[in-house]
Amino acid sequence: MNAESGHIGVIGAGSWGSAIAWLLGQKGIRVRLWTRDAELVESINIHHQHSLFLEGIHFADMVDASTDIAAVVQGAESLVLVTPSSVVAQISTQIAPHLSSETPVVLLSKGLDFESDRLLLDVLGQNLSNSQRLAVLSGPNHAEEVSKGMPSATVIASSDESTARYFQELLATPNFRVYTSNDTVGVQLCGAAKNIIAIACGLAAGCGYGDNTLAMLMTRGLAEISRLVQACGGQQQTCMGLAGMGDLVVTCISEHSRNRSFGIELAQGGSLEAYQARTHMVVEGALACQTVTKLANHHGVEMPICKLVYEIVWGNGNLTEEINALVTRSLKAEF
Repeated sequence: MNAESGHIGVIGAGSWGSAIAWLLGQKGIRVRLWTRDAELVESINIHHQHSLFLEGIHFADMVDASTDIAAVVQGAESLVLVTPSSVVAQISTQIAPHLSSETPVVLLSKGLDFESDRLLLDVLGQNLSNSQRLAVLSGPNHAEEVSKGMPSATVIASSDESTARYFQELLATPNFRVYTSNDTVGVQLCGAAKNIIAIACGLAAGCGYGDNTLAMLMTRGLAEISRLVQACGGQQQTCMGLAGMGDLVVTCISEHSRNRSFGIELAQGGSLEAYQARTHMVVEGALACQTVTKLANHHGVEMPICKLVYEIVWGNGNLTEEINALVTRSLKAEF
């Protein structure tokens, strides 16, 4: 695609949505970026900068922002949906009247639908007219690094191969390598559950535990995710790829990870409300530990690390007691 063939609509101007808009603009692709924030629209359209996130990043002239969601959706060659998981259902009903059944949509949100505990692509398929043109993107992709052109990779999954390949070609750059998959279930569940494990790693770091503990949590966390993916009909090999192990590792260890840093603050007496108010970011893992725990219980899947995070974030659990309960569980074979 080039500047003469229409525009790409990006719904959501948080750090990740804005990084994707920046990436497309660098490729010479016209982008319309939707946000509710009128001041941010002015910052991008006049100064070509993001006033909240991505400090020092300059947007190409090909990128403009708008608070009018209809103007962003109508006439778009495709849509990139990058909102908090908790509002995906609501936003999809807003864009539906303006969306052609031929318009491909790729979801970059990571989580489950909070009201129904369903996969977000299932919600989009119900609310939009283009259920055959849906895809999901996930991987170890911190916006702060992608927007600086640091080498990164991701995976796009769709039940329709042509849709996956369309977004692969649209988003790929020499520094942003894009792979395809048909495992939409596995990619979505990995993206949702890894944030919970990252909170657990933050809790451990906040308690002063070291690398051994973090490695244990990441490894056994991956085992939990793999069990859930398999129970829900996804492919276990997805858990070993970019959406699984790749995203899990970077989210659990990176200074950019809001889920990890939230876990650290929580261990030191902080709260979810205070953290989100200070950072202006949604902690997806805090919501996911509710929806993923429900899904795991429904399928009879044991996820003790996810349960620990749920008890600490929402159940008023005592961190010392919950950790002790986790590490003193009955001994068993690894696999």
